[in-house]
Amino acid sequence: MNPVQPLIPTEVGARARPLGRLPFGFGPRFFVMLLLGLLWLVPAWWSPRLIGAMFLWDFVIVLAFVSDLLRMPKPEEMEARRSWEVAPELARPCEVTLTIRNFAETAVRCFATDETPVALRTAPPTLELVIPAKGASRASYKILPRERGDHRLGRLYLRYLSWLGLAKRWAVAEIAQTVRVLPDIQQARQHALYLIRSRQIEMERRRRRQRGHGREFESLRDYQKGDDIRDICWTATARRHQLTTRIFEMERSQVVWIVLDAGRLLRAEVQQELQQEVQQEQGNLRISKLDYAVNAALSLAQVATQCGDRVGLLAYGRAIQFNLAAGRGALHLRSIVDCLAQVRPEASEADHSRAARVLLTEQSRRSLVVWITDFAETPTTPEVIEYAMQMTQRHLVVFSAMNQPDLTALAESMPQTAEEMYRHAAALEVAHRRDLLMRGLRQRGVFAFELVPGLLASSLVNQYLDIKERNLL
Repeated sequence: MNPVQPLIPTEVGARARPLGRLPFGFGPRFFVMLLLGLLWLVPAWWSPRLIGAMFLWDFVIVLAFVSDLLRMPKPEEMEARRSWEVAPELARPCEVTLTIRNFAETAVRCFATDETPVALRTAPPTLELVIPAKGASRASYKILPRERGDHRLGRLYLRYLSWLGLAKRWAVAEIAQTVRVLPDIQQARQHALYLIRSRQIEMERRRRRQRGHGREFESLRDYQKGDDIRDICWTATARRHQLTTRIFEMERSQVVWIVLDAGRLLRAEVQQELQQEVQQEQGNLRISKLDYAVNAALSLAQVATQCGDRVGLLAYGRAIQFNLAAGRGALHLRSIVDCLAQVRPEASEADHSRAARVLLTEQSRRSLVVWITDFAETPTTPEVIEYAMQMTQRHLVVFSAMNQPDLTALAESMPQTAEEMYRHAAALEVAHRRDLLMRGLRQRGVFAFELVPGLLASSLVNQYLDIKERNLL
């Protein structure tokens, strides 16, 4: 696994260098001034000697161009830096700041184009800055990450002109860097705040200790008739010279495993609702079911960590992508964020049997397993459902399947034509088969749900809190 990187990308900067074999050219005002020299042709119609004045004018303009070019800052006298105020998150607008410093004695007007990948922005931004002499200017542009994981931003291209506008130069700054787009951390924090404000915290403070259940040590007391001999503490008995029994209570710290399916079924894309101004700049945004699953996994991990539970992560496709042992604390949560950011969708069917074997090997004690997945429409029982049933023999399983919103809307719509009627009937049949499979899971003791992607995170958090409150583990 890659080492943990900082959440906010580091600031990068470099001096510019000339771009191309001929890194300078004529500014727009140069050609305007040359065209103004043609006005000498009007009086030259009557006095041909004035033709020489036109050539003299052109010569003066060329001299002004050379003087303007020599006074302009050389590319080595320009420095560019790229900085980030916040960490880039999936489907969350984020600002990138460019700072360009001029070490020369002449102010310039600069046009900067940053090389951004399509996953962050549909088109590279071009910013206009006025950079004073011996000073610096800053400008920002927005990105809207469309994919999680590592993305590489390239070089910064500069085109700057002097105040006269007769000459211009081209330069490039090597400030390429790789940034990691994280899941939606803001959503996870919102669910954590929901936990703090809910009755869960009060329940933890006023928890009634149920003696005789669980295996977490609480205290010692004298042996009483009916106590289990296995609970006798022989070391305390030797010290006190009388039989002493251990008293246990319900385990406060439990193990929660998040099993994340990254197979082909979770590559389906769902329309993401954006703010109007962001939608006008970046266009419509469609993210995959896997992205919703990753956001839900992060929200659940955040809430479970706040409750004091140990959280493990298992992400798989044809092979195991990430297997993070159960743990707690801020550093462990940071590792979960780092792993979730790198979970990638696969084009093939996921190997559910391998995931089940790995989890049963890793976790021998009873724990809560939250399985986020989807299953295909087949006449037989899908493989993932069979393995979820097998896991109930040892663990408490929450099985969450994501449906397709357009299929649900089609099943709930009223057909108007014969073609719509056939499509409506097919959608109803699919929904009926999926409902039967989910009922079968519930009859086997599995907490099975079929949810739209947008409600996945909140539903899983609520289900987890309900399980904690009822002490079902």
